[in-house]
Amino acid sequence: MLARLHSVTLEGIEGVICEVEVDVARGGFEKSIIVGLPDAAVKESVERVKSAIVNSGYKYPKTQSLINLAPADVKKVGPAFDLPIALGMLIGQNILASPSIKDFVIVGELALDGRVRPVNGVLSMAMTAAANGFGRMIVPLANANEAAVVQDIEVFGVGSLAQVVGSLSEQLLLETTAVDVEALFNVASKYEVDFADVKGQENVKRALTVAAAGGHNIIMIGPPGAGKTMVAQRLATILPPLSLAESLETTRVYSSVGLLDRGRALLATRPVRMPHHTASGPALIGGGTMPRPGELSLAHFGILFLDEFVEFPRHVLEMIRQPLEDGYVIVSRARKTIRFPAQFMLVAAMNPCPCGYFGSDFRRCKCTPGQIARYLSKVSGPLVDRIDIHIEVPTISFSKLRSKSTQLDSAKMREDVVAARAIQTNRFGDGATYTNARMSHKQAEKFCKLDSASELMLRQAMTEFGLSARAHDKICKVARTIADLAGSDNIRPEHIAEAISYRKLDRKL
Repeated sequence: MLARLHSVTLEGIEGVICEVEVDVARGGFEKSIIVGLPDAAVKESVERVKSAIVNSGYKYPKTQSLINLAPADVKKVGPAFDLPIALGMLIGQNILASPSIKDFVIVGELALDGRVRPVNGVLSMAMTAAANGFGRMIVPLANANEAAVVQDIEVFGVGSLAQVVGSLSEQLLLETTAVDVEALFNVASKYEVDFADVKGQENVKRALTVAAAGGHNIIMIGPPGAGKTMVAQRLATILPPLSLAESLETTRVYSSVGLLDRGRALLATRPVRMPHHTASGPALIGGGTMPRPGELSLAHFGILFLDEFVEFPRHVLEMIRQPLEDGYVIVSRARKTIRFPAQFMLVAAMNPCPCGYFGSDFRRCKCTPGQIARYLSKVSGPLVDRIDIHIEVPTISFSKLRSKSTQLDSAKMREDVVAARAIQTNRFGDGATYTNARMSHKQAEKFCKLDSASELMLRQAMTEFGLSARAHDKICKVARTIADLAGSDNIRPEHIAEAISYRKLDRKL
């Protein structure tokens, strides 16, 4: 007897609806076969399914079966097909009869004793099922909250094969899983760190406020122990709260690679990714035989912090140039091209020289001018051009470090950022551009008009530092953000002056 069920597989982070056909033939086949481009995990499901069915108290067919996963030209990956294949085996033997099963999308890995184990990518699978008109979905119990975030589909969390069979045969009533997204955000959108922990560094806090307000990339140059990592870890706390759409997009990425904590429905805080400088290109960009997201995509709508910036291999850093401009990563393989979202703020940190103390007032630098020049040359000019703000982070004095005075906290900084972002939302509407940093050249010409004094100041800076056309646009965009923070409709000379002061590396390279 032939059984037909529906499941989902992932291509990158996108779901693809698959039809699972199980033919339990009377005459039998030479062996149990799975066709339809299965990977190793899918091929091995036959043995897991056989043991799970027997240990759940049901009969496994004595004749062999043919299992087809359609469409046949899409690679099927992971163990999520175990549960639909097992149900197909039971339907094919007339052990289970369920006319409504065609309305379900079913995913789940089976343990040998019949328990249903969680799988990766359930949020994307639920979104795909809802988008394709399915009204109900059966998922592992540990994934139920994650899938229930999708409001247009009924989600049933199950813990065992027997529980699924009892529900589909109407002998057992399963309750749908519901998630209060607003309550979830209120509980989970708290950060454990705060800028109030940072002593002094008012100039750095100001620069980070500007960066957060306009979505600008930033690089910090300073000696070891100045607090570069500390402030970078707190930058997410002053960014606007994640919207539901942003949270869904980010959670999909984490879910697809198994980094979403089991039982957790959504990411409610902006991610901060801190890859080590030994990370390879595919680790940052994404890749593999079956492409999976890298660190750039895991930082989607959050922060990508690259500490020891110049220690990253140059060819690896060059890989992030295009995603910085486009907001996405494309991984091409012979059979498939996958696009991953990668809209993040780049925060980089580096020492000013090999020993780290060039320009320090507290320790003497031991590097020669040639060593310093070679050290700084490890970062290419085109990449520096794509970073909007360059700031120096000085060593904290003892008096500031021991100061008991109240420090500027994240809540106050976030208020300024949110107010500036509201101005940008009104300026750009609901299009692809939603921060000043993402303005096109034409938009920059329209919204970054300069008076004669500002234009003269910018011309002098361009001539003195030999700035590129891209650096010109970056200065104008940063000045526009500074004006937004000040509540000014027009860019004034003091706004241009501050934006020019944020191009430290242009003076050094």
